[in-house]
Amino acid sequence: MTFWDLVCAAEREQPDRQILADDYGRTLTSAQFRDAAERVAAGLPVKANEVVSWQLPTTLEAAVLMAALSRLNTVQNPLVPTLRNREVAMITAQLGTSLFITPETWQGFDHGQMARDIGCRVLALGFDGVPREPLRLPTGDPSTLAPAVAADARWVYYSSGTTAEPKGVKHSDASLMASSSGMIDIAGFGADDVAPIAWPLAHIGGATMLSCALRRGVKLILFDTWQPALTPARMAAHSPTILGSAQPFFRAYANAQRVHGKQPMFPRLRAFTAGGAPTPPEVVGELIEMFGVPGVPQSYGLTEFPVATAAAPDDPAGVLLESAGRPSPGVQVRIVDREIRLRGPQCFAGYVDATLDSEAFDDEGWFRTGDIGELRGGALYITGRLKDVIIRNAETISALDVEDILLRHPDIVDVAVVGLPDARTGERLCAVVQARRGAQVDVAVLAAHCQAHGLAKHKCPEQVEVVDMLERNAMGKLAKSALRQRILQA
Repeated sequence: MTFWDLVCAAEREQPDRQILADDYGRTLTSAQFRDAAERVAAGLPVKANEVVSWQLPTTLEAAVLMAALSRLNTVQNPLVPTLRNREVAMITAQLGTSLFITPETWQGFDHGQMARDIGCRVLALGFDGVPREPLRLPTGDPSTLAPAVAADARWVYYSSGTTAEPKGVKHSDASLMASSSGMIDIAGFGADDVAPIAWPLAHIGGATMLSCALRRGVKLILFDTWQPALTPARMAAHSPTILGSAQPFFRAYANAQRVHGKQPMFPRLRAFTAGGAPTPPEVVGELIEMFGVPGVPQSYGLTEFPVATAAAPDDPAGVLLESAGRPSPGVQVRIVDREIRLRGPQCFAGYVDATLDSEAFDDEGWFRTGDIGELRGGALYITGRLKDVIIRNAETISALDVEDILLRHPDIVDVAVVGLPDARTGERLCAVVQARRGAQVDVAVLAAHCQAHGLAKHKCPEQVEVVDMLERNAMGKLAKSALRQRILQA
């Protein structure tokens, strides 16, 4: 089955069921979703097998575009809206992007001009303000479309990982759709569920959730902006049953309930779900006490292998509160030298840069995650990371990527970027800097420098520690563990 087959199957089986809605009062049933995707496919200036990169906020348009590009048999490359010139230029050049679809401007940033400066052929859309039309996408006559065909790797997502440059991860329709099995068969997502989404639909989790909607009729409520003081109340108007998906969201829900008073703000809520980063015990405890849920079911996965494991709301307390859940259907997990290795149907098809594949898999075809963990009683417990990354707001950020940009600053002699615990974002980026004598280096200076070099805002350092010299081992490698510990003790 292809992704387009799934779209058509949902239309046949539940044509009148609403599967998508947004913060502007727009809705789509399964039948309307399929019809809209075909009309958009007919209106897009692109051919089968061409590479289409798109960078849209979490809207009905983004979901419909995903299906439309699947109908056209293009290779689609979803990009989260926070990526900027440096990352986008590298990605589109590596892929040979034929068409870049983006808002002309969005939240004060000129995405259209960025794409044109990079040299892409651009389809820029008017996304400012409240939508005044059903869908802000071009349309055409579906009768002009060639028959839909099956293909292998048709999706390319980019993951920062531990390298300075993002890594292109190739997925097939089958591997992306398989990522929804853990959410359906373990977490129990079904037709009675309403799940608001205020994180980027262009993240690989977007395809997972859209597959859940198409397979089981889960209703997704799409929010194109996240305002911690306002969005939870707007979500409450839709009577959600599931809320996610990381620490900043959970704290906002709790704060909103305090403001709301004793009356439950989310009376139909049956579960919180977490993914991307572990949820601190104090946050879990607050949610249990305030909302009466048994815990916060965690899922674990990577861009290369989404939703490898998942927990259920009714799992035993030890599994629910401490583990990343059990393997998703068809997934095998094993531990080799403390490292988690995976096999299963949602495994990616390889990297765009094929030279990376040999290191990613062992001799028996198991994917090396680079994460450290244990298997106990059939559940996976994550105990650490081999990779030098920071997970901020559930987004993985390569420390090397940020260090590469910071070292271009004329006042920085040496630098190490480390992740520190943060109550709001999970981890924050701290730049430990050896500066030139007499130079003044602070957060504002480094933020301006990073953004001037096209680095995404969420990758900019939030804390700066100036030292006389950075510690390195005998091989010249930064002693980051010692640096991090010293800062925490201070």
